[in-house]
Amino acid sequence: MTSAVTTDKSARPGYGQLLRTPGAIGFVLPGFAARLPFGMLTISILLLVQHTSGSYGSAGIVAAVTGVSMALSAPVMGKLTDRRGQSAVLVPVVLMHATAVSTLVALALLGAPVWALALAAVPAGASVPQVGPMVRARWAAKLEGSPLLPTAAAFESVTDEFTFVVGPVLATALCTGVHPAAGLITEAALTLAGGLVFAAQRATQPKAHAAPAGGEKHASALSFPGLRVLIVAFLGIGAVFGGMQVSLAAFSNEIGNPGANGLLYGVFAAGNMTAGIACGAIAWKIGPRRRLLLGYAGLTVAASVLWTAHSMILLGALGLVVGLCIAPALITGYTMIESLIPANARTEAFTWLTGAVAFGQATAVTLAGRLTDAHGSSYGFLVPMAGTVLALATLLALRSSLAPKAPSRIINSSAATPAAAPEVPAARVNERGVGHRVPVTVD
Repeated sequence: MTSAVTTDKSARPGYGQLLRTPGAIGFVLPGFAARLPFGMLTISILLLVQHTSGSYGSAGIVAAVTGVSMALSAPVMGKLTDRRGQSAVLVPVVLMHATAVSTLVALALLGAPVWALALAAVPAGASVPQVGPMVRARWAAKLEGSPLLPTAAAFESVTDEFTFVVGPVLATALCTGVHPAAGLITEAALTLAGGLVFAAQRATQPKAHAAPAGGEKHASALSFPGLRVLIVAFLGIGAVFGGMQVSLAAFSNEIGNPGANGLLYGVFAAGNMTAGIACGAIAWKIGPRRRLLLGYAGLTVAASVLWTAHSMILLGALGLVVGLCIAPALITGYTMIESLIPANARTEAFTWLTGAVAFGQATAVTLAGRLTDAHGSSYGFLVPMAGTVLALATLLALRSSLAPKAPSRIINSSAATPAAAPEVPAARVNERGVGHRVPVTVD
């Protein structure tokens, strides 16, 4: 058995080497263009519906329906992608999304009631293309057996967070400076164009896994207990994203500076992106399960003090700290999928995690919207605290489920038993099954 990628041991396995992987640029660039609109969707809905209805609660409901629809459809989309291939799923999905978002915009501008907007939000959310998981699945297929895999996970987290830096700022600028509907219109156009270009990159998409003969079904990724625990962790992370979006927007209005919303959220996301870059440059000496627990504990502490901030400077500083704490948990969780889930279910697994973030975000947007309408932005910040506390308790109670049951890297066929212990990161096991430290540095 040989690895999918042969790594030059004399080279530093950093971001530069990662991007020199054959065919990588061909899917990385269009993948970024196709997922940038994801960071615009929720905030664009919030700002448009709040403008037309005058209520953060109503805006939160519509945004929440979008998020829940996406969370429920994402695993189905992921399973179809594993079965039929990325391009076959992506093309009709982006066409449906552009149509659904256009309908939602039209209804909002015509003054439709909240129930009608919520109904239109269902297909808008269900058709959000799962480009991020598709890109991660391409990396996993190309880098199987390579120490570059954790670097790829870090790179993807940085890419995600860059979209969350640029997306909300761009959406806020469009909605407040051009037209309240400009954010959603731009989101739909970018999704359509970027999705079609990404779908055209067929050479690097993972092999489709057809249904086994004899009517046997693929095991769902959800059948693996480790994924279920990670889903809870990502629900808590989604609660941070959703609570921050609503509460920062409300806080900016309270201080009479609506444009500050994009700046504050940008600082929060910039902290996340910075930490993601650092995570990919560190040679970790502790296993991924322990890293996840430690990182999540830090996130919980940071999110628990947001409600105390009553000035823009303090809130910006606390938001930066929260952002710095999110990336380690996200990156580690995504990295663990490779060792917890078999190859024929990884896209589905990635979409479960993405969907969990969306569902947590949707729930948080609803709760934070109602709390903010009733009591002000400080109460909205209680939602990230509650979400992370509950998720951390679950992680601690069920942490044994996160230990890989078998090594996911190459083991010499002459070895009688697996040589890698559960807490040895997969990327630190060489061809003989002997654990070794591989420094990860930035080129």
